[in-house]
Amino acid sequence: MEGHGGHDSVRHGYDAVAEHYAAGFRDELAGKPLDRALLACLIEQTEPDAPIADLGCGPGHVAGWLAERGVRTVGVDLSAAMVAVGHQDHPAVEFREGDLLALPAADGEFGSAVAFYSIIHLHPSELRGAFQQAHRALCPSGLFLVSFHIGSEVRHMNEWWGHEVSIDFRFLEPAHVVDVLEKTGFRVEMRTERMPYAGEVDTRRAYLLARRTGA
Repeated sequence: MEGHGGHDSVRHGYDAVAEHYAAGFRDELAGKPLDRALLACLIEQTEPDAPIADLGCGPGHVAGWLAERGVRTVGVDLSAAMVAVGHQDHPAVEFREGDLLALPAADGEFGSAVAFYSIIHLHPSELRGAFQQAHRALCPSGLFLVSFHIGSEVRHMNEWWGHEVSIDFRFLEPAHVVDVLEKTGFRVEMRTERMPYAGEVDTRRAYLLARRTGA
């Protein structure tokens, strides 16, 4: 989950629903074979012992899946409540409270990074800044796996699991995301799309695997 300055509503929304969210998504990857395959691909191509960052990690279910496979994993999320749930559920993961636009990470710290459905809360003008931060935090030739809902609409949510929230979910066009990645020092090596699995929100989803280039 992202946030910076004016994104307090996103932070507060995810703080409010953290426990419900964690319960709903704790075993999410069990029903997502493509997601698991792409994460396994990321592990295989990451330098041994190099940490993988889960950017916008929520309650840490993706980071936890990586950690279960012997990966040193760092989860970063805007929501303190999400980070607290993550600490409880996935003690092998290092969690940091932080922002996609100002990552709490050293330059070149991560061997790879994943951002599953976290860039959907960024304003389109902020994508570049978020990708610049990912580029900074990745080691040379590090990989960045990104997923998002495909389209151009913005879905606004005022209520979530019985809590009052104010959160925008922004759909994105893959060609645009590829363009921004390439302009921020990445080379996209893989692009795929899928339809929703049973029980998922009825949207098409895009996955991009990009490699950090440049100094």
